[in-house]
Amino acid sequence: MHRRPPTEAEAAALASAVRLRIIRLTHDRALTNKEIAQRLGKDPATTLHHVRKLVAAGFLEPQPARTGNRGAREIPYRSTGLSWKIAAGHARETREAMVEAFLGEIAELAPGQLDQSRLVVRADRAELKRRLRSLLDELEAAPDDPGGERVAIYLAIYPGD
Repeated sequence: MHRRPPTEAEAAALASAVRLRIIRLTHDRALTNKEIAQRLGKDPATTLHHVRKLVAAGFLEPQPARTGNRGAREIPYRSTGLSWKIAAGHARETREAMVEAFLGEIAELAPGQLDQSRLVVRADRAELKRRLRSLLDELEAAPDDPGGERVAIYLAIYPGD
């Protein structure tokens, strides 16, 4: 899949670990601002600022309003999948936000929930990136397995010197 460069607004929206985490949280289920705030341990006013920025940049879209527990009107938001269609990981701010989002997510895991590996190899870097991207594209395009576990993948390729 060819990824296009981000617009200025898209790049700015992705330069925040909180916003990257919101995109991940809403990947396969719509969440209200209150639900997002609870999952992130943030104030709802803070998350609403981030949600609005993501909506404006096209990364989230509001779903039909629903009635909450106390009869209040709630608007759930869901990821549009746009973040996978643009090449946004090159800007320093976005790279830092991606690492910060990853670290925030794994900090919340219970012992034994993180499987990680490190490896240094001699390989054709472009070919390795192509093969890994192909696998990730395949996983992204596949229909969700109703019985499958929801997992997140963080992958980084960098010089091993």
